[in-house]
Amino acid sequence: MELLVNVDVDDLEKAVDFYTRAFGLTVGRRFGGEAAELLGGTAPIYLLLKAAGTPAARDLPQRRDYGRHWTPVHLDFVVPDADTAVQRAVAAGAVLEGDIRTHDWGRIAVLADPFGHGLCILQFLRRGYDEISG
Repeated sequence: MELLVNVDVDDLEKAVDFYTRAFGLTVGRRFGGEAAELLGGTAPIYLLLKAAGTPAARDLPQRRDYGRHWTPVHLDFVVPDADTAVQRAVAAGAVLEGDIRTHDWGRIAVLADPFGHGLCILQFLRRGYDEISG
């Protein structure tokens, strides 16, 4: 199985600029003016141009809204230094939503990208999630 990550945005160039500056990703391919493939993580991220207010899916009543919104699915970026990564992401346009928190497994910062999508920056400490696994 292969994992592909798709992120809807209402401004493709702004999204490419944000994700490349914030996380050091690079553009692999472009698909006309409709999508861009970003490489550099463990799975490619595809930015998909979708206008605000358009249907989220053909048979759903929800419309795309790029104000800050909550969803149970989000992106986690695992980095060696959370402080540096947060500074870089905020400088690129992310919004930090609270302090960086430290847990037994590591550090976490909760942010939103310029399109309202939640994302986290994680820095594993010691054995990472193995610190809390049974």
